[in-house]
Amino acid sequence: MVDERSRSGSAPGSEVAPGTLLVAAPGLLDPHFRRTVIYIIEHRRRGTLGVVLNRPSEVTVRDVLPSWAPLSSQPPAVFVGGPVESETALCLATVRTGQDPGAVEGLIAVRGPVALVDLDSDPEAIAPNLRGLRVFAGYSGWDAGQLATEIERGDWIVVPAIPDDVLARHDSRLWGHVLRRQGMPLSLLATYPLDLRNN
Repeated sequence: MVDERSRSGSAPGSEVAPGTLLVAAPGLLDPHFRRTVIYIIEHRRRGTLGVVLNRPSEVTVRDVLPSWAPLSSQPPAVFVGGPVESETALCLATVRTGQDPGAVEGLIAVRGPVALVDLDSDPEAIAPNLRGLRVFAGYSGWDAGQLATEIERGDWIVVPAIPDDVLARHDSRLWGHVLRRQGMPLSLLATYPLDLRNN
């Protein structure tokens, strides 16, 4: 249940909730989050948890979770989900059309076809239900009220996610891609130079 919502810095009608995206504002220079796109997994009164979608690492899923590697979407990298508990693995998946993630043992529904995967479950049992999955090392987290403060300050732009955001072939171009699909004036931010000296 979503208890805490914020509209500041958002696309029209967007508010922080599981299944929404936080897009780093052009002025956010923190090296952990510069030009990141974060998928929100949980948003409650006690805090918020999400994973960075566009930071692939050099480590492959086969290196750390070989039994899950055949189900991993391309690229088969473990993605850096954020600076919190970087030794912890989280896994997001999307289920096939017509499947209910809440009805599949080993999956915890997040929003629509997107679910968290229990990595202790049997990959072969879950596989027929999945379109693909993505493994993340660590996560991004905010204590109660912290994210609302950062959004109010203008650090984050809240926009709707689409299920393919979780599985798409993500790299540094995702930030601009997500902004471009928003309406004006947010879509203009996609052209914001990484270094203002290049403007």
